[in-house]
Amino acid sequence: MILLTEAVRGAWLVERAGRWATVGGVAGTGFEAYVRLLHPVDAHRIRPNAVDDWGNPVDVEHTRWRWAEVARRNGRVMHSLVQWWRITDEEQTKDWSDGWRVGQSDDGWFDPEDLAVLTTHLRAATRTPDDLVIGAWEGTGNPPWAEGVGARARALMQMPWPGRDMWLFSSSLCELADPTWAHRTVPGWQCSRYGQEGPYTSLIWPEDHTWVVASEEDWDSTIVAGSRTLVDSIVADAHFEAFEVHEDDDLSWDGDLLNPRRHPTPGL
Repeated sequence: MILLTEAVRGAWLVERAGRWATVGGVAGTGFEAYVRLLHPVDAHRIRPNAVDDWGNPVDVEHTRWRWAEVARRNGRVMHSLVQWWRITDEEQTKDWSDGWRVGQSDDGWFDPEDLAVLTTHLRAATRTPDDLVIGAWEGTGNPPWAEGVGARARALMQMPWPGRDMWLFSSSLCELADPTWAHRTVPGWQCSRYGQEGPYTSLIWPEDHTWVVASEEDWDSTIVAGSRTLVDSIVADAHFEAFEVHEDDDLSWDGDLLNPRRHPTPGL
């Protein structure tokens, strides 16, 4: 992991930036196919009528849930443009009478464990697996590499992705295959926002530009853009809750046309 001193390696993708809130606006336009990976949510079950010494509910079980379980419990519909905000009734329906509760969705954060699994698919879809670029939005955490960088140097180094100035790093799929890669290779790169302990990687691509992995800060899913073969292999991987999407699809809350706004029903 080496901080790049010029943003020129991102120029090709900036030229392909699509409209805001669309798949192409997150991962770039012009790819053969796109897939959306929904970020799993933390789920825990509390013991009924039990509290700890501080009066908090006692947790007896922790796991990660797919969105499909929340949608099932709330009587909502799963589809390629499903929105977390809609299946949880604007995050008001996130606990149930059997003691199970879920946390917030992980906006902009693709779990390093899931990224490690994804590398097996990405490796087969590039000729340059040892030559990657990682884009990290300067607004996530307190990046140690930004200290002491002047305005002129910053202008040269940062990639001007729409709405998100990015610091760029060189990397490889071998590095990303280890979930601890950020802590090992970049001292001080960790972020505890929303409870996560890990890096926020907004964009990842190989030097041959065959694919892009994009985790936009405001969205609760990650987009992979690439070949038809790559997308098909990811969709078929049971590790992911994945849906094929299209370049012009709307990723905003209003893009979920199958789950209209409604008031939450207590006690479900």
